[in-house]
This record gives sequence, structure tokens and C-alpha cells, in this order.
Amino acid sequence: MHMGKVIGSVVSTQKDDSLVGRKLMIVQEIDSELRNGSRQEVAADTVGAGIGEYVLYVRGAGARHSQPGDPHTDVMDAAIVGIIDRLDK
Repeated sequence: MHMGKVIGSVVSTQKDDSLVGRKLMIVQEIDSELRNGSRQEVAADTVGAGIGEYVLYVRGAGARHSQPGDPHTDVMDAAIVGIIDRLDK
């Protein structure tokens, strides 16, 4: 699981059928000090995150299993699975 900040969204009118109806967000990887990492990627939003929010996201098999029982997650490589309320260190 990774931490990130939602910095934008992606609009795609032509896409794989399994992505129809899914909100696609641009996530900037962050560390525990909220500093930006070097990675940005597009993640399917499963929790209703908005631009500017800090989130938890998963990649690979974790993303494909983020919606149990949904057969349409086979092309997802990254998924937002939580919104961070705070970090306690």
C-alpha cells in the first residue's frame, strides 16, 4: 500500500469497457512527511476521493482485488482504496 496526494483527474471518452463509470485520478506519491516522491500515476478511485486529498492506493494485484466480486477490474493497475484523515508518527 502506498500514500499519495490526488493532484488531478483524467477524462477519457474512449476506454476499455471495464473502466466505464470509474473516476480516474492522478496521484502523486508522497512520503510520511508529505513530501512529493518521484512517481505520478493514474488510479481508479473506489472511495470518492477529491483533488487535494491525501489517499492510500494500491498497485497491481491489490488494485485488481480492491472491488471483490467485480469482474471488471482486470485492467486496473492502481486503485485508490482509502482517504487519509491524519498521520500519527
